[in-house]
Amino acid sequence: MPTAIVVGASAGIGQAVVRRLIAEGWRVTGIARREATFSHERYQHVTGDVRSPELRTQLIAVIDGLGAPLDLCVYAAGIGHVLDFGDLTHEADVITTNLVGLATTVEAVLPRMVAAKAGHLVGLSSQADRWIDDQSPSYAASKAGMSSYLHGLALAAKPHGVAITNIRFGFVDTDMSRETGVRPFVITADKAASIVARCLVRRPIRYTYPRTMAALLWLGGIPRRLRIWLS
Repeated sequence: MPTAIVVGASAGIGQAVVRRLIAEGWRVTGIARREATFSHERYQHVTGDVRSPELRTQLIAVIDGLGAPLDLCVYAAGIGHVLDFGDLTHEADVITTNLVGLATTVEAVLPRMVAAKAGHLVGLSSQADRWIDDQSPSYAASKAGMSSYLHGLALAAKPHGVAITNIRFGFVDTDMSRETGVRPFVITADKAASIVARCLVRRPIRYTYPRTMAALLWLGGIPRRLRIWLS
């Protein structure tokens, strides 16, 4: 039975990915700040914060307790905030959640996959990674760093038998994206999970969806105020 860890598992795309994996016969451990919203005999939930120094220890404990090699890790944690000079307390949280938490996850997971010469690490980034944005600079910067980091890791890990995939979504129907009001080409969290499942088979280094939005972003056809919430 294949094993997976999903970081950011309690809501949005992460929760949809957990449900999809369980339906396909995986044994899954989810890590999230919130408690689990469902239960299943093949699901274990760990309450943890990706901003906490304890994340690495929690991940290692989960991996050591699997009793089998870790086949998959999906990093689905992510937040975004509009810049407010009156309250900059969110800026570090965004970068820590979206990028530093990923790096901590990599630190715990990747050496074990490399040692086993097998495994797949998937990070859920955003098409906002190609914009310098004065409305939400921490979000765009963290996603740009995430995409660059995953791509570089993918090239380094490939000779060791480990696949790393960066998935760049547009608008997904999550609590965060609902704050924008207008969301062109929005997809459901379940659709996003199906795309993740597709990438588990093909194992691309980079996958962008929807491509129509990517083309419009390239041409500057989406208003700047919407670009910040691409997630």
